[in-house]
Amino acid sequence: MVPRMPDCRRARFLRHDMKLPRIALLSQVSVAHLVSHLHLMALPALLPVLPDQMGVGFVELGLALSIFNIVSALVQAPLGFAVDRFGARRMLTLGLLLGSASFLSLGLLPSYAWLLVAMGLAGLANGIYHPADYSLLSTGIDERRMGRAFSVHTFAGYAGGAIAPAMLLGIAAWQGDTRLAFAAAGVAGLVAAALLWLPTRERVAAATPRKPASPARRSRGSAKVFTPVVFALTFLFVLLSLSGGSIQNFSVSALLSGYVVPLAVANGGLTAFLFASAFGVLSGGALADRTAHHGTVAAVALGLAALLIALVPIFGLQGYLLVAVLGLSGFLFGIIAPSRDMLVRAAAPAGAEGRVFGIVSTGFNIGGAVGPVLFGWLLDSGRPQGIFWSAVLFMLFTAMISLLQERRTARGRVVAEAAVVR
Repeated sequence: MVPRMPDCRRARFLRHDMKLPRIALLSQVSVAHLVSHLHLMALPALLPVLPDQMGVGFVELGLALSIFNIVSALVQAPLGFAVDRFGARRMLTLGLLLGSASFLSLGLLPSYAWLLVAMGLAGLANGIYHPADYSLLSTGIDERRMGRAFSVHTFAGYAGGAIAPAMLLGIAAWQGDTRLAFAAAGVAGLVAAALLWLPTRERVAAATPRKPASPARRSRGSAKVFTPVVFALTFLFVLLSLSGGSIQNFSVSALLSGYVVPLAVANGGLTAFLFASAFGVLSGGALADRTAHHGTVAAVALGLAALLIALVPIFGLQGYLLVAVLGLSGFLFGIIAPSRDMLVRAAAPAGAEGRVFGIVSTGFNIGGAVGPVLFGWLLDSGRPQGIFWSAVLFMLFTAMISLLQERRTARGRVVAEAAVVR
């Protein structure tokens, strides 16, 4: 006779057993997100060597980057609908394969004309990642761990962008050209696509009953996705792209030209901002799971980050103090990412997560297209302090929208729960 497992031990075993599929799903989606950011940074990482390799200038290479962002902006919302229609895992695999094919082709056809075509195809692939990733996580991760899952997913993306320059430039320097570097980026996508279809227990778990959606989300199950809330969140993503892009892409130039900061110190400040942002994302995930007031969390973190950034132009910070202030502001800026994603998820009707994340993520591409023009004009016109004041202004606007969205979410939750009681 087989001894019967005590009820308490069986319950613990089942709880642990159910966590494993979620970990497998999170790992697969996070690897895909890491590769998506590796692809996103592939061309920027190789910019220092591409003019000599292809015989073109930075303006022509900038056009290739613009094509990537414009295509992504145009297709991201429609692809969100495709994710909900054809399945997130299938669409994510398609995106990885298409992105891989784009960069592998550059290993075979390293011409400028084909670079424009390949970056258009890579932009199409990039439009799939966010709606597919967030759809998989929203439907496959336990509600109580959603914030931490979003934070791990975002952290993986930051990691992919961080390793791109060293990895791809290292390969290019080793081989003496960029073909193998582009091909390596393509192979990484093939590996991620293969991992995405490894047999895991997640698919078995998907057939088991899941915790039902909250009353607020359930009541919006058949709602339309083009709502004022979704448009407000899209604008929030635009502002986040502008505020982060001003520091990430132009702060070093602003510090060099306007504040006579040594290059090593300026780069150190930017590095501190980026690394602290990544770890802020992980902290923000734990925080997001401990509160329902995600708009308030985002608003407070953004307000404090804006205050710290303002110290740079006000006092002309230098040396270690500059690095410390930028690092702390980066940590606060990273904290908001999981709460930002939770706000979007709260606004998404059940079963329409792909569509909503596809729509709001378009804001990143809009900001990515508009920001460089604005910030480049500020530098060209001799206003380097405007880079930091722009970041402050955009962060404060974003904080206001976050608070407004918090009020809408709370009001909708009360109304939905009252309807359930009746």
